[in-house]
Formats: sequence, structure tokens, C-alpha cells
Amino acid sequence: MTSTHGNGNGNGGPLEGAVVAVAGAAGAAGQAALLRLAERGATVVAADYDAEKLAAAVDRARFAHGGATVTGDIIDLLDLEATREWATRIEKEYGRVDGLVHLVGGWRGSAAFAETDLSHWDLLEKLLVRTVQHTSLAFEGALRRSGKGRYVLVSASGATRPTAGNAAYAAAKAAAEAWTLALADSFRKAGRGSDAGPPAAAAILVVKALVNDAMRAERPNAKFEGFTDVGDLARSIAGIWDEPTEEVNGHRLWLTPQP
Repeated sequence: MTSTHGNGNGNGGPLEGAVVAVAGAAGAAGQAALLRLAERGATVVAADYDAEKLAAAVDRARFAHGGATVTGDIIDLLDLEATREWATRIEKEYGRVDGLVHLVGGWRGSAAFAETDLSHWDLLEKLLVRTVQHTSLAFEGALRRSGKGRYVLVSASGATRPTAGNAAYAAAKAAAEAWTLALADSFRKAGRGSDAGPPAAAAILVVKALVNDAMRAERPNAKFEGFTDVGDLARSIAGIWDEPTEEVNGHRLWLTPQP
């Protein structure tokens, strides 16, 4: 399946009035997602561990779109109970949760396979796998109840074709994808016997790597070939709500050429 894109005219469409949580919201991809979701009319609840960067990201999205509801919470996504409490609080406060966008990232690599440091796996398993487990378990029920729920994971093409120096990273990304596809299967099974199909969707957006303006400024001669701009990623994230649930549930949506 190819990439999906939201409409470019700023109309909210299915996102108008939706409530979307964004995990890992303080990074460049998170900031772009907050801006795009707010532009499309969503109420956005952002979470990160970096209070200063999160506050700046929330303020930027809020003031870029006058009247947008964008809030921020400091949440330890490695704490399952804290993550469950976050999901419960959002649904109680806003009456619904229509999406969880998972943008928690991290990378470690080595010069060669034999030089892989297993401490890299210890870190990446927490950042890239455990946080996915916690957010999916915490938000699954609310997303089912929404009627248009979306769980969106951003992954990397390296999960499909690992390289020697990225063993830990690729394995963690592959595990996160498998977990997300299991969530998609749970939505599929919940929709059996219903003409409406699955009640929610879990989808994976696949990139080679991400690039933003700050990276381009730091490396003006770099080509960043095959990289996805964070703004394009944000549009693709928002676009997942534009597609029928059954057409995105359980799919990898490629924003880079498929290996």
C-alpha cells in the first residue's frame, strides 16, 4: 500500500473535533504532527518526558492555529500504569480518544555486526518496543469506542531489510511493527460480523529516515536521499483518518521506496 496524505486545503474533515494523543511530541516529527493535527481541527494532547521542549512545541502549535486546543502532559511511557492513567484521563476529560500517534524514537548503531553493543538493544527495546506496548495496551479500548480510532506507528525501512551495523535498531523496529500488527488483528476480530468492519485501525508509516530544516541547516551539502521531511510525515499521519478504516488497518504505508 502506498502512502496516504491529508487534504492540503486545511479543511478538518474526519479530524475536525477529533481527540488525538501524540506520544513523543517534543521532537521534530512530533512538533510537525502537532501543527498538522491542530490545523485539521483536532484537539491534540501531547506527551513527552522533556518538559521544556514539550511546552515550546505545544505553544507553537496552539498559537499557529488560533483557537486550537493543544495541551501537554509529562508522561513516563515506560510506566504502564501511568500510561493507562493518561489514556483514561484523556477519555474522561474529552469524552473520547480518536487517535494515538506514536513518535517515540531513538537510534544506536555500530560499525560492524561483530561490534554490536548489546547495551544498545537494552536501550532501544525500552524506547522503541516497550513504549509501543504500553501505549497500545493503554489506548486500545478507547480507540475501539471512538468509531474512528487510529493507532499510528512510525517505523523504518530497516526493519524490513536490516543492515549489519543496525542489528539492534532494526530488531527493535521489527518488534514494534509486529506488536502493532497484533493490535490491528484485535481490531479486525472485533469487527467480525459487523457491516461497519473493524471499529478502529492500527497502521504503520514506514520511512527510511526523517529530515527537518535544522538538519539541512547543519549539513547544507547533504542530499538526505530517500529521507522523509517531517512536514510530509505529519501530512501522512493526518491523512490516515481520511481513509476507510479497513483500508489502513494492519497495513504498512510506505513513504519511501519499498525494499
